[in-house]
Amino acid sequence: MVGATQEIEYEQMLLSRHMFLNQRGGRRQGAVLDRSAYILLSRIRMQGPMSIGELSDAFGLDASTLNRQTAATVRAGFVERIPDPDGGMARKFRITPDGARVLDEEREGIVSSLTQVMADWPEEDIAAFAAYLKRFNTDIERLAGRPWPRP
Repeated sequence: MVGATQEIEYEQMLLSRHMFLNQRGGRRQGAVLDRSAYILLSRIRMQGPMSIGELSDAFGLDASTLNRQTAATVRAGFVERIPDPDGGMARKFRITPDGARVLDEEREGIVSSLTQVMADWPEEDIAAFAAYLKRFNTDIERLAGRPWPRP
């Protein structure tokens, strides 16, 4: 018999492959952002301008990985490099109006897909699922020492 923790691991692995897909398993119609850009833009929007060092601390990734990710989002016009608003030496990345628009559109598309998936769920099941996901994520963040800002 498989234990509940093994079932969670397996289901979490399956869930991660669906995040940007439509119900037939293909890339969601109208999707513009890949997973890393979506998460990067979401973090910068929530926290405000961030340097490579701050992004590295926030994501637990090395600076070279974040340099590649931020370079791609700069080329796409979704973020821009600005002087540190607090007067520090490091330049920071700020989401552009186009980046905010694309992020909003992407989020709306994902929410629409989730709404379709859970169309037959009672509202209280959706609320309970959301609460458990939040609890799961905040416990991971606590253990990793990298809390994610929430609205």
